[in-house]
Amino acid sequence: MGKIVVKFGGSSLADAKQFQKVRAIIEMNRQRCYVVPSAPGKRFPEDEKVTDLLYQSYRAVNAGEDYHVPFAKIRSRYTEIRDTLSLSVKIEEYLDQIEAELEKGVTEDYIASRGEYLNGLLLADYLGFQFLDPKDLIFFMDDGSFDSERTNTVLSGVLAKVPSAVIPGFYGSIRNGEIHTFSRGGSDVSGAIVARAAGADIYENWTDVNGFLMADPRIVKNAKPIKNITYRELRELSYMGAGVLHEDSVFPVHRAGIPTNIRNTNEPDNAGTMIMHGAVEEPNPYVITGVAGKRGFSVISVEKAMMNSEVGFGRKVLQAVEEQGLSFEHLPTGIDTMCVVVSTAQLAPVKEKLVRRIVDLTDPDTLTIHDDMAIIATVGRGMVQNPGTAAKLFTALSRVHVNVRMIDQGSSELSILVGVDNDDFETAIRAIYEEFVGE
Repeated sequence: MGKIVVKFGGSSLADAKQFQKVRAIIEMNRQRCYVVPSAPGKRFPEDEKVTDLLYQSYRAVNAGEDYHVPFAKIRSRYTEIRDTLSLSVKIEEYLDQIEAELEKGVTEDYIASRGEYLNGLLLADYLGFQFLDPKDLIFFMDDGSFDSERTNTVLSGVLAKVPSAVIPGFYGSIRNGEIHTFSRGGSDVSGAIVARAAGADIYENWTDVNGFLMADPRIVKNAKPIKNITYRELRELSYMGAGVLHEDSVFPVHRAGIPTNIRNTNEPDNAGTMIMHGAVEEPNPYVITGVAGKRGFSVISVEKAMMNSEVGFGRKVLQAVEEQGLSFEHLPTGIDTMCVVVSTAQLAPVKEKLVRRIVDLTDPDTLTIHDDMAIIATVGRGMVQNPGTAAKLFTALSRVHVNVRMIDQGSSELSILVGVDNDDFETAIRAIYEEFVGE
């Protein structure tokens, strides 16, 4: 029988009622044998996440202020879950220990990780699973980078001996045993790491939405769901701002060839979105898989006649960008023009220095910088097999009078990137969606 690793987000484990939903999901399929929980999230819009309360407590102690108000809220959240579910965990003792450590002056990472730790203890008791502390299983280098291979070796060895377990997300330890946390999407990353180490058949990421949508629902009303997507398509859409799952969190399962299923804890019968490693058997009913984008880019345009015959021209431009500590997003080029797309926020403090350095190194005919640009990615594995995709896209933008300031398409033909004015961002996304998907 294959194994399924399941990760539950903060909203999925916000209170005792959500715990009951989680157990029902796990009992529906006994292959769900390893569970990665987040800390309790918001129970209602005005509520506070436990992790935020932990950060508040830490900052109060370090500022010499009273931390008891936020910490009392933390106590209440966990004791309420324990009491409502009639669990045997002596959660007060763990809370007392954390409070004592807080007063002594532990690290911020240690305090931040306790939300997942305590939720893991409660959930393991509720499910009857073994509790495994990530500090003994997930490792970071001394510089804080994730130690992938050591983690996989140790974790896979332990999981081979444990048939079912709860492994809290978000944290591990550095070599001296000190708690260290992941930066973004920490519990998602942990879930993927566990799935790889377990050799899972499927990694299920349970959250509060029914998977991915073909466009941001705040921009496109009633955007259709994506049933199947490849990791390459996900990478393109996540990079351009599509939410639900942070792009770093799928790398371990992508590397291991494990499909990921995004599911909704509150609607467990919904199939959600399946992220596949390779080919997707079920055909996509639309040419595109999705459309996403981000605002806040600048285009540095360097023009020089015969630049194509000048050896090292591109290297010099990128050298100037690198010297200012900038990373570039895209490099659309022409015969006598080279463009570098960078974040406007990162560019602003060094703009004048960068311009002078590019001029010194390349002696261009002209150098211009266009700010306030948004980049939109239209992504789909079906585009390569459908002639006229680009024509449809640009016709749709022309129809709504959106001026395209930049075009970039990779050789894989998996995505088409267009740059438009920030003010045209939402209009452009709606036009592209309506052209390929309709209302």
